[in-house]
Amino acid sequence: MEQKPKGTYDLLPNETIKYQALEEQIRELMKIYGYFEIRTPIFEHSSVFHRKTELSDMVTKETYNFKDKGDRDLTLRPEGTAGVIRAYVENKLYANQGLTKLYYLGPNFRYERPQKGRFRQFYQFGIEAIGVKSSSLDAEVIALSYKLIRSLGLKQVKIKVNSLGDIASRNTYKEELSTYFEPYKEDLCEDCQRRIKENPIRILDCKIDRDKPFIQKAATPYDFLSVEAKQYFDEVLSYLDSMGIDYAVDKKLVRGLDYYGHTVFEVEANIKGFGAQNVLGGGGHYEHLVSELGGPDLDGVGIAFGMERLMMALDSENIELYDEVNPDFFIITFDKTIHQKGLSLLTKLRDYGFKGDIDHESKNFKGQLKLAVNSKAKYFIIIGEEEVEQGLFTVKDSITQTQEKVTLEALLKKLGK
Repeated sequence: MEQKPKGTYDLLPNETIKYQALEEQIRELMKIYGYFEIRTPIFEHSSVFHRKTELSDMVTKETYNFKDKGDRDLTLRPEGTAGVIRAYVENKLYANQGLTKLYYLGPNFRYERPQKGRFRQFYQFGIEAIGVKSSSLDAEVIALSYKLIRSLGLKQVKIKVNSLGDIASRNTYKEELSTYFEPYKEDLCEDCQRRIKENPIRILDCKIDRDKPFIQKAATPYDFLSVEAKQYFDEVLSYLDSMGIDYAVDKKLVRGLDYYGHTVFEVEANIKGFGAQNVLGGGGHYEHLVSELGGPDLDGVGIAFGMERLMMALDSENIELYDEVNPDFFIITFDKTIHQKGLSLLTKLRDYGFKGDIDHESKNFKGQLKLAVNSKAKYFIIIGEEEVEQGLFTVKDSITQTQEKVTLEALLKKLGK
């Protein structure tokens, strides 16, 4: 028996309906905030992700890379932002010289150790606001993230924010970290020993070393903000205050991708039984990603949510976003000849937009009645010889258990109620 690959999962109909309801609520919120959906390929040229400036574990260790028959290097997307920016640049969406608001929903792929809420194929919802450097825009994206969580009914959630500063701030901070970590080199994992010189900020986010005491005592990005960067971050916080967003400044917060600068943030759940994997989404401001992928030197800000994490949070809080919709009718017939008339009626009723079904297994009357009951249909439509001769249909209300013979016109009115 064939089984699904490790780190993947089957989304069966009873679960799919939950995800559909979640996606529908997300799309409605995007309309309110003026974001438009973009759909990019699930694989890109490897250079889109494997850039010289991107040394995160996600890119260096966890991507699925392959060559196609044309010997081209391709990569299954491990995250959504880089592909969206590639599409933004390639299709010259910057030509309007203004703000472009985009959102995406789709699968991503990372080769990492599967655990609760973390898979090798996983779905993300994300937004990107591209083309403008603005502290108020950073704040609006954070506010949108907060609004999404609240609209889903999740209450035990907090927003954590920090600033990585501008390039000057980050360069000064990196020099400080390199000097600080050098005496601890032998206590670091092999990757972090290399990062001391290449990108010491990544040490703070290392899955192996990040909880070691000397790392916890390291200086924070906030400590090295330039005057300009500090002013920018203070503006972000002021805007959040004016919008009534509940947040906390976490001076140790860094994100797992190297393209972030200035504002970074995470949405964290504090839900009983949710476990240690409590980050629902995260994002931040990026300064040079657009230009790195061949476009003009424009800024952007975005956030991505793990759909599986969101669904886990909703389940933990016993929140259901959808109402079960039962069929309008189920057709029961008495023999093969009459079954044809049942199929004809089924087609007509579906054409009118009513939901219903019919037996396709040639079951006897009792068997069909059982199917009708199990379907939870509001009405059972019974067609026998007598109904055919009279040009009528026997309709039984499954709730009141009353039944009557009606014409097609009367049947349509009854279903229409």
